Amino acid sequence: MRGPHNILRLIRTGATLERTGAMPVILNALDAPKTIKFAARFIVWPFQFLGRKGDKSLLPAPRALTAMGPAYIKFGQILSTRPDVVGPELAEQLRVLQDRLPPFSTSVAKQSFKLETGLDADDVFSHFSEPVAAASIAQVHRGKLRESGHSVAIKVLRPEIERAFQRDIDTFYFAARLVEFVSPKSRRLKPIDVITHFDGVVQGELDLRLESASASEFSANIRNDKGFSVPSINWSLSSRRVMTLDWADGLPMGDTDALTAAGHNLSELGDRVLHMFLSHALRDGFFHADMHQGNLKVSSNGDIVAFDFGIMGHIDEYTRRVYAEILFGFIKRDYKRVAEVHFEAGYVPQDQNVDEFARALRAVGEPIFGMDASNISMGRLLSYLFEVTERFGMETRTELILLQRTMVVVEGVARSLNPQINIWEVARPIVEGYIKSNLGPAAVINDLKTTFKVLARFGPRLPSLVEQALIKQSNPQPQVLQRKWSANFKPFALGSIFAFLIMFILFFYMRVYFS
Repeated sequence: MRGPHNILRLIRTGATLERTGAMPVILNALDAPKTIKFAARFIVWPFQFLGRKGDKSLLPAPRALTAMGPAYIKFGQILSTRPDVVGPELAEQLRVLQDRLPPFSTSVAKQSFKLETGLDADDVFSHFSEPVAAASIAQVHRGKLRESGHSVAIKVLRPEIERAFQRDIDTFYFAARLVEFVSPKSRRLKPIDVITHFDGVVQGELDLRLESASASEFSANIRNDKGFSVPSINWSLSSRRVMTLDWADGLPMGDTDALTAAGHNLSELGDRVLHMFLSHALRDGFFHADMHQGNLKVSSNGDIVAFDFGIMGHIDEYTRRVYAEILFGFIKRDYKRVAEVHFEAGYVPQDQNVDEFARALRAVGEPIFGMDASNISMGRLLSYLFEVTERFGMETRTELILLQRTMVVVEGVARSLNPQINIWEVARPIVEGYIKSNLGPAAVINDLKTTFKVLARFGPRLPSLVEQALIKQSNPQPQVLQRKWSANFKPFALGSIFAFLIMFILFFYMRVYFS
């Protein structure tokens, strides 16, 4: 029954996109062929009455997604991190999808707290406020612990949110497979991987124990970072659907007038935001991936306080080194080295020309150094980088997308504090420090030590492992052929479904015409 349900949900989604005017916006952003544009709008046109109207004060794409509910809002938020998929303009429009849902009642939140922790909220808290923020997955209340008097934030998941998300995610997977079948060009953008990434992010946010763990790990990593802090988790009052942490006092990062009136140095704050983000990404490989103004405050002592750890980024040691070398190459304007790093990392196919790729990168980097700092647009820069990516046959690097997007967001935060800030000049000492400590002779020695430790641990098993690998290579298993057949069957099945939909619409038109 999953297939028919997904078809109906997909029709309802398409009807809403068409009714709100979002359909042509999205198809143009995806650079869909004319035939696809015509077919998509042709199929959903008679079903417009099934679509939701949405909030007419919003732009078409955010209007459609907010009308369709929490999963679609969250999906729009994730797509706003993927300008390589939807284009920089649409990605910018989708970033407004914050706190667009009405809150649920405080009594329901208290009931959920009791079910999860086994404790009565009125016994634990002397004060439990009405919702102070309501997002697509959860809402936040401010409370005061009766025993200690400490102010805390209580985050509670929406009722039945898990079931709603799972239903819509199934539809997203179905739509992604259909897009790949109808438009082979789209496969470079990996729509299935995009949905998989979205699914992983959502599953992490639907278990607040994981968000609590992320906050705890992040706190441990930054404990020695001066001028930057995160609230502490109250583990005894946290569970899968409830998270309790210290209340973050301070002025909102977006309120520059209040920050100035309080005597804070805005330029220094802007530099520190960039420094902290790059340090966390390169040094720790674990960074806050949603560092917009709404998730940052400035305390009375000048510390930057970060909260909301639902979206965190992780990059391994090798990727960090590659990314650092790429950044360092741009900073030094050594485009040949940047190109070589891409080839060495396997980002660019070996049949491409490294010198031509270096010239394309020069066209990306040189405008940066020829502009006034206030006129530099990282969004425009990334847009051109994605064009270069397509031209040289590079596949989307999903592990870098979140890092690149967060870098743009953080630069935007820094620029709101200091319009003249230059991200490259601010980044230089962080990147150079990482290069010296991780790509020099000392780093080589440490890598060799790690390699010898691994070999020593697995040394006795190496002969048998090699033997097993050679046997498998010489005798391929029948199930491999089965998987290949299954993979070939999926597009055929999707094509049949698509053809069925077209026949259904044609039949509908004929009935209307001859009746």
